[in-house]
Amino acid sequence: MSPYGSDRSPRRPMRRKLLQALTAGLVLATATGCTYKDFPRLGMPTPTTEEAPRILSLWQGSWAAALVTGVLVWGLILWSAFFHRRSRTKVEVPPQTRYNMPIEALYTVVPLIIVSVLFYFTARDETKLLSLDKKPDVTVNVVGFQWSWGFNYIENVDGSTGDAKTDKNLDAIPNRFKEQFPENAGGVYDVGTPGTENPQTGNPGPTLWLPKGKTVRFVLTSRDVIHSFWVVPFLMKQDVIPGHTNSFQVTPNKEGTFLGKCAELCGVDHSRMLFNVKVVSPERYEAHLKELAEKGQTGYVPAGIEQTDHEKNRETNNL
Repeated sequence: MSPYGSDRSPRRPMRRKLLQALTAGLVLATATGCTYKDFPRLGMPTPTTEEAPRILSLWQGSWAAALVTGVLVWGLILWSAFFHRRSRTKVEVPPQTRYNMPIEALYTVVPLIIVSVLFYFTARDETKLLSLDKKPDVTVNVVGFQWSWGFNYIENVDGSTGDAKTDKNLDAIPNRFKEQFPENAGGVYDVGTPGTENPQTGNPGPTLWLPKGKTVRFVLTSRDVIHSFWVVPFLMKQDVIPGHTNSFQVTPNKEGTFLGKCAELCGVDHSRMLFNVKVVSPERYEAHLKELAEKGQTGYVPAGIEQTDHEKNRETNNL
């Protein structure tokens, strides 16, 4: 009797059922109108900006894909170990298969499909999250330095004179950002030290104030080494690089005080580079800017290291 004859035919219905089950699971997973709220956050904090759910959905989808892949691989491993064990077949040397083209094609094509799908969703969401096509309502220059943060509020505030577009302290910021700065924005600033504390919560670090419901653009510059600006419940972080300006924008949709930190190992006191983000009503935000002006914190603190000619040329060529 052929070793392939008797035990092949009973397995075909099982294989067909397995394929049908996988297909049904795929349809159920993709055809339902579920949102990120219908699934666990898997360690992520509650989103507090309009853009954050997109990041959370990508995170949940990656976990779901990894779980499905893991279950399939574990299942095949256990199935192979159980159904092909020696004590079951009583065969000293089982039939040897030198190659199997369908299976080899399958385990070559399937990983390519998985990677391509993950790449598509990642590229799609990254493009959307880093888009600066919408003119911001508020612009804040975030300055990273060892071992704290400075915040330049690029606003036209009563009691502050000057122009952010020509201010020498903002020379590190490229003109493509300055073009969208408000006219005659004298601005105000706040700067912290590792010993600074939020007066309401006692959390360490300076406090960045933002208005709820307004589009905020962060322009990130560094005075020394690479830092990383991370507001935890915004689910978004970006490197703060000397000689290169990064930027992204968000729209906070929940009032409260949230934690922020440097997410890039930047030296011996990296762990002390903490800050707070206080999201308030637009009226309270404007009042806070006036309070900073009354304290004499008008103008801007130095933004950081000016871009090199090579970096300026690179950005010009990419426009």
